[in-house]
Amino acid sequence: MFFLPKSPRWTAENEGLESAVEQLGRVRSSRKVIQREINEIHANVVNLDEDERGWKGLKLPWVRPAVIAALGIAFFTQAGFGSSSALLTSLGIALVYLIMTLLGCLFVDKIGRRRLVLIMGPGSVVSLIGLGIVFAMHPAQGSVGSWLIVAFLLLFMLFNSGGIQVVGWLLGAELFPLPMRAAATSIHAAMLWGADLLVTSTALTLVQTVSLGGTMWIYAGVNLASVLFVFFCVPETAGATLEDIETALRRGEFRPRVGQDPRIRSYDEEEEEAVGVTPSA
Repeated sequence: MFFLPKSPRWTAENEGLESAVEQLGRVRSSRKVIQREINEIHANVVNLDEDERGWKGLKLPWVRPAVIAALGIAFFTQAGFGSSSALLTSLGIALVYLIMTLLGCLFVDKIGRRRLVLIMGPGSVVSLIGLGIVFAMHPAQGSVGSWLIVAFLLLFMLFNSGGIQVVGWLLGAELFPLPMRAAATSIHAAMLWGADLLVTSTALTLVQTVSLGGTMWIYAGVNLASVLFVFFCVPETAGATLEDIETALRRGEFRPRVGQDPRIRSYDEEEEEAVGVTPSA
């Protein structure tokens, strides 16, 4: 933590723009990009409305899509048979989880948050359906079925940890406007751990009620719901600044529309469109 830069937005509000420029310079190499972001940050800080600060700001109608998107994906991150499962005690599964989480962190900006979940999510669903089928067959120890359980479990961890487990924590930090960001990230973290508690406390009851195979199918349904939720409610934020995301919220352009580009447009793209230049993909 000692080596990480301060938040440029917090620094601009509390220590001034010069200090914010210094912090941005630690993570940006282009002077043009730094100047553009500083201008956006300055405009945001100057126009801060006291009625938008903290918990009050989360009640505003234009912020609601971000609240729904962040809390929804936080719930599905843990509720779909998440990382709290006791099955993670297996070294092989934990190793897959570690590797795929690292890969997800490396590629989440190149692939995109939304796209990563939509690519990996269906794999989680299929893996859990397969796991449920094998469990329902009650395979004997050492049989082919018992090895299929391990294979499907490894596949699930591969798709889950490389997708929604990465995106679920990331989106909570970037979807909310500056005035209510601290309050919003608190609720987001509470939802993550609340969903984790829900899975942990209900797992044995589900197994006793609907069997182990049935429990896996329920988790598969939750994962399918998470893919549909992301498709309809979560836009692509990769490549957009925090100010771009706030602008989309204020304009009512936050939610993706079927058949249209789900990305939140950046300030640079809007400038290019204004002068008649086609933005690069």
